[in-house]
Amino acid sequence: MMEIAKARTLSEQELAEELANARRHLYDLRFQLATRQLTDYSQISQTRKDIARLLTVQTERQLEAGSAAAGSAVAAGGE
Repeated sequence: MMEIAKARTLSEQELAEELANARRHLYDLRFQLATRQLTDYSQISQTRKDIARLLTVQTERQLEAGSAAAGSAVAAGGE
């Protein structure tokens, strides 16, 4: 399980790698479910929540970068 605080400490590249790994894990879990090999069904929902946490951190960073760029553009235009 990925905690949101841990996700926020990751770099952009590490965050992308964790997201890719989580998506791959979810794919594998769904495949195990389809072939009736999955015994712990809660892993699917937990992995989906981990993916959501990682996407939330990515979105937060994009919004911060966007607002910082917009703020500097407004400051430059206001002079």
